[in-house]
Amino acid sequence: MSGRLAPGLLVAAPRSGAGKTLVAIGLQRAFVRDGLAVAAAKCGPDYIDPGFHAAATARPSINLDGFAMAPAMLQGLAARQASSTDLIIAEAAMGLFDGAGKASTAAEVARLTGWPIVLVVDAEGAGQSVAAVAHGLATFPGAPAVAGVIVNRVASERHAAMVAEGFECLDLPLFGTIRRDPALAVASRHLGLVQAREDGALDGRLDAIAAIVARDCDLGAIRAAAQATRPAAPVTPRLRPPGQRIALAADDAFAFFYPHLASWWREAGAEIRTFSPLADEAPPADCDACWLPGGYPELHAGRLASNARFMAGLHAFAARAPVHGECGGYMLLGRSIADADGTVHPMAGLLPVDTSFAKRKMSLGYRQARLFEGTRFADADTPLWGHEYHHATITSADEGRPFARLADAAGRDLGPAGHRAGSVSGSFFHLIA
Repeated sequence: MSGRLAPGLLVAAPRSGAGKTLVAIGLQRAFVRDGLAVAAAKCGPDYIDPGFHAAATARPSINLDGFAMAPAMLQGLAARQASSTDLIIAEAAMGLFDGAGKASTAAEVARLTGWPIVLVVDAEGAGQSVAAVAHGLATFPGAPAVAGVIVNRVASERHAAMVAEGFECLDLPLFGTIRRDPALAVASRHLGLVQAREDGALDGRLDAIAAIVARDCDLGAIRAAAQATRPAAPVTPRLRPPGQRIALAADDAFAFFYPHLASWWREAGAEIRTFSPLADEAPPADCDACWLPGGYPELHAGRLASNARFMAGLHAFAARAPVHGECGGYMLLGRSIADADGTVHPMAGLLPVDTSFAKRKMSLGYRQARLFEGTRFADADTPLWGHEYHHATITSADEGRPFARLADAAGRDLGPAGHRAGSVSGSFFHLIA
């Protein structure tokens, strides 16, 4: 990657729930309002937070996954994101040192990219001890550079003074103390925040969040703390496109698709054409592969079941070309989905599987998949890296042929998973690299 690369910062925290996303999107939008071209990234497997990043910056966000991506691949994606922009504001997942081994942590992403950490620490129930928590993270063995700290959920002027007192003995800048404010509330559901694309008032909400962050934080000091993105050579994708022209489902029910996959497929010469199952649109007939991403089909099962044009078009497409479904797309390709109330809705019936959101069981974790012979979009037995994150369960008996054999992050065999029938395949596995 040649040319100037923008400096970056990585917003991280001691744990989940500290306010990383609100601080990240607040900083992103605040710097955009100051006239900067801002780009974003999210550490690890996450579809929802990058949607908020994209809304805050008016640019696509990317995922940087130290577990599923080789270091050179991750650095190549980061360097590309840092080109033709002024500043990168990235967001960590979970705590700074949490993950499936060291390679998957936000701390490792910071090391690979060269971005210093902006720590977000929740002050609820603490005062001077907030500084001790920040100091511990900054001095933990192998810690990346910590540029400074933003303290969240500060209750009052007196509380802010107590927090600041704790930092007086540390060589660790306090960038700001963000006060509690109803404007910082964002709705959530079972897989995380409600999708940015579903919030018709999001733009105004982002401006309000940015105004609070700008009021309570030193934006000049934060921007000055950003460090240059580490350069990397372009990386050739390891996964070929599933077709020359790919029909990609894209709407509120099927929104969980990683932008870097689309970039890789286009670089390999493929064309991507989107369609909306919720709008009763069939996959474009001139495409030679169809991809149904994950999302929330269980929230729209009745509407999907009644969309006759979409269902007929999907069947016609599957009769002549490959169709693949990830997680929610897999559920739609099955025979039925039971929604949260237990109502059973008929689905496409292209795979011999029935799923239920009423009988909920969370499945979460990194996965390695090795495809069985007969699949169309990757070579059999080639290791693919991704993850599972869903609350649905399979209620039908074990039928048909499996899609892939899975292992977890530690390499433990999880056995066969998913289904394939003719040119149709699917599983709960989300592909990353």
